[in-house]
Order: sequence, then C-alpha cells, then structure tokens
Amino acid sequence: MNSKAPIYLLMLLIIVSPMGIDIYLPALPQMADSLHTPISNIQLTITLFLAALGMGQLLAGPLADRYGRKPLIIGGLSLYILGSVICAIASHVEILWLARIIQGLGTCAVSVGVMSGVRDSYSPQRTATIYSYINGVICVIPALAPMVGGWLSQTWSWHANFVFMGIYALLILMLTLWRLPETRPAHTVASSSLINFQQFKPILQSPVFQLNTGMVMLAMAIIIAFVSIAPVRLMVELGISPTLFALWFGSNAVINIIGSFSAPVVIRKLGKTRALKLAMTLCAGAALLIVMLQGVHHPAAFMGPIFIASTGFCLVLPICCSSALEPFAERAGTAASLLGFFQMAGASLLVGLVNLLPFASLQLMGLMMLLPLLWFAGNSLLRKANQAHQG
Repeated sequence: MNSKAPIYLLMLLIIVSPMGIDIYLPALPQMADSLHTPISNIQLTITLFLAALGMGQLLAGPLADRYGRKPLIIGGLSLYILGSVICAIASHVEILWLARIIQGLGTCAVSVGVMSGVRDSYSPQRTATIYSYINGVICVIPALAPMVGGWLSQTWSWHANFVFMGIYALLILMLTLWRLPETRPAHTVASSSLINFQQFKPILQSPVFQLNTGMVMLAMAIIIAFVSIAPVRLMVELGISPTLFALWFGSNAVINIIGSFSAPVVIRKLGKTRALKLAMTLCAGAALLIVMLQGVHHPAAFMGPIFIASTGFCLVLPICCSSALEPFAERAGTAASLLGFFQMAGASLLVGLVNLLPFASLQLMGLMMLLPLLWFAGNSLLRKANQAHQG
C-alpha cells in the first residue's frame, strides 16, 4: 500500500452516485415533453441507472483487486462523463436509456473503488467513522441536488443537469489524477479470470460477512421502501401539496445528515455491538409505531417513525460495512463489490418481493423496519445452535 487515500477526496468521489439520480428529478416532466415520450419512460432512466450500479459490482470488484483502485475510479469517472455527455445531447429516449446504463456502470466502478480504498487506507476502527461520514455526504445530495436541478432546468433546460454532472465528474477526475494514490495492498489476491464465481465463495461463506451484509441490505431496503411509499402516502392518500411533500421528504435527508455525522460519536461511546443493538431497537420501535399510527391522517404520523428508522440506518451502515469488509484485507475490492451488490440489487429485489404481499403500504413499511432485528436474532440463534452442536 503506497499511502492513505485522502478522506475529502473519497467524499467528493462518492457524490457522483446520488447526484446521478437526485439532481434531475425536478426535470422529469420537462424531459418527457421534450422527448415526446410518456413520463414512465423517463422514470425508467432511474431504474436502469440503479440496475447497472448494482449488477456492475460483480465485475468492478475483481477489476479493483487485479488492476488497482485508482485505475478503476479513473475508468469509472470516464464512463460517467461519457454517459453524461450522451444524456445531454440525447434526442430520443432510447439513447437516454443507453447513456444512463453507461453512467450507472461508471458510478459502480467509482463506488467500489471508494469502498475498497477506505478498507485499504484505514484501520477497522477508523473505517466505521469514514463510512459514516461518506453516508452523511451521500445524504446531503438529496437535500440540495433537487434545488440545483430545478434551477438549472428553469434557467436553461433539462440538458443542463447532465452537463453539470459531466463537469463535476471531469473536475473530480483531474483531482483524482493529481491527488489519489494507489491503495491496493501488495498481498491482494486476484483471480486469474474476471468472471469466476469461485472468487466470491470464501467471502460468501464467511458468517461475519453474511451477518453484516444482510444488515446493510435490510437497512437499505428500508430507505428504498420509504422512497417508493412516501409519494403515495403523503400526496395521494393524505393530499398534501408537492411543495409540502418536498419539505417533509427533505427533512428526512436532514435527519440522515445529522445522524451520519453523529454516528461516530455514538459508536465510540457505546461500542459497535451496543450501538448496533440500539439501531435495531430504533427500527423495531419505528415499525411498531408506524402500524399503531396508520389510522392517523397526518404527515407526522408517517414521517415520525421514518425519522426514527433513519436514525437507526445511520448506525447500521458504518458499523456493518466496516465489519463486513474487515476480514478481507487481501481481497477488499471483491468483498466491497459483493457488499455493494447486495446493498443495491439485493435490497431492490427484496422490496419488490415484499410489495407482492397482501398488506397495506404502512404495514409493508413496518415489516421492512422489523426485518433487521429478525435477521440479527436469527443469526444469533443459528450461531448458538452451531456452537452447541460442535460442543
């Protein structure tokens, strides 16, 4: 390992992921009108971006371990810039779809490079703090990017959002070339072939990785479920205005920012285990509260439990990300890619399956909030049963 990756640069790099979604959300109707297509086709650009971001992890991790973190990040930023340019000049929605897939793959490479770079550069105790700060930066974007995107769209057009993305990525690319060291350890294990699922086997078989990756996936599923349920609950069922919806939605981003930057203090005082138990208690309490208040037709009855669960999420993510990657210093890129795959693709699939259950939306939300506690309890019982059997 040459030297540590600067924390400020890791934070600047991770911004490309949420920016790729949140900044152009206010422009969706304008894009549909401009491209003469139903808005559902424009919404598909978000799905394609997330799908590429999730599925690409399985290739990005082995690339990071074979060629290094810095080349992967440089390649990812280059793809992101290319996708942004194509989006900005797209005249047909099909071209926009292709460009968003390119952007998603670029974002995936950057994310894996950042996550493995943190694992390379800092101690297991320090990584939880770094991941918490990174999550805090990610949460800033949903609070600010829509305002920037709305101004860009009104001042110029929807194309300006993608020009902004490309310019930002270009500036960060130049900073990366100048300031980012290669952090891949000399003892890194790389597979002889990129498409080789045997390289994932020792990671997937690790009980530590299973427990913590499951917790990260379930925590992310709560956020995805909230994003899908919130517009229907607040604007359709409760009838609040889009402006008021934006204020409630943005307030949760503020909660996440505060929680993410406070999490290192809580973890340091309580320790990882007790802090994780606190997080699960918060999520379980939020699950009970949202079901109890489902008959109360006020935004606070929905958003209050969401605020509580989001606070728990801010503790789960840094603790479990650092713990999941801790045993794999020799293959951090591959481990980080698997973690990212389950966090994004696994959580999205889980939410889709849970939505098939014959429950009301608030009951489904409550179930999602309860799952981290059930997963942790199930793993604890299984571990005790194995110990008793071996004894």
